[in-house]
Amino acid sequence: MSFCWNHIVLPAKTKFHDSAAISSIVPLSLRTDAGHKPEHMVIGATLTTLSFLCVSVMSALGKVAGQLTSTGVVVLFQNLICLLFIAPIALHGGCASLRTEKIGLHILRAASGTACWYALFVAITMMPLTNAILLSFSAPLWMPMIAWLVSRQKASTATWLGAAIGFVGVVLVLQPHHHRFNVGTLFALAAALLLAVALMSVRWLGATEPMPRILFYYFLLSTVMAIPIAAIQWHSVPARAWIYLLSIGFAQLFAQVLIVLAYRYASSVKLGPFIYTTIVFTALIDWVVWDHPPTLFVVLGMVLVIGGGLVAIRGKTEAPLAAIES
Repeated sequence: MSFCWNHIVLPAKTKFHDSAAISSIVPLSLRTDAGHKPEHMVIGATLTTLSFLCVSVMSALGKVAGQLTSTGVVVLFQNLICLLFIAPIALHGGCASLRTEKIGLHILRAASGTACWYALFVAITMMPLTNAILLSFSAPLWMPMIAWLVSRQKASTATWLGAAIGFVGVVLVLQPHHHRFNVGTLFALAAALLLAVALMSVRWLGATEPMPRILFYYFLLSTVMAIPIAAIQWHSVPARAWIYLLSIGFAQLFAQVLIVLAYRYASSVKLGPFIYTTIVFTALIDWVVWDHPPTLFVVLGMVLVIGGGLVAIRGKTEAPLAAIES
């Protein structure tokens, strides 16, 4: 996905002396340190919550749009509209501002993020919106395992405990004893794994790459990757669908702007847990619009996934912060 969640966990080896070089090529309008204000947690939390409200609305719009056109077309316009707005900002400092030695990570981030949204948009057309979002946003629970498999990076006890609690919640949502199996579940779980990879790649990029560059390459590469999929799946798009496609793109754009503004008022470590407001907003939208009140199992699963995620995030942030302070 395209959120700047790299700020949730700050790598212990971040080179702070690079900030001067970075600030020289980042436009003022999108620089996270530009116009930085004294910490105001209420404003930061409000902006972050509104950002994830946009994500929830975008997911709901994607559910409707997926019934009117192909998933490939939805993903294409989600990224293309954002690219049209981000490109002038990223290019404000000239082509030099786009030079990067991390193109491989940019490609990994775009591929995993694009595939994540594709899988999620497929899932929400096949199952209740709340279930799909809840399973997909269990991504932070998968990150310790992926980190261990890729680099044998050890996680704290709190991180593993949080992951274990969250996975119990995932099982409750899946209800494996249920007699009906929904293939959308596989897409939602695939989205979770892909989102975990995307989050980790953005975290690595965030150590050296400025935000406008990260966003530019994400939307550029994601648009390029979505074009052949949209072309293969293309068919006549009804007029009604265009309204939803444009709304999805602008919801994504507003979500980006709000999260950037939020980090001017509070640290990303403190605002990171607000990612789980997406699940709550989605449950309300699903209930009001599609008359899908969450079942007892889903509510319990929601509590465990959110609680486990908060414990896991706490465990992941303590070690880097301790390293920085020392």
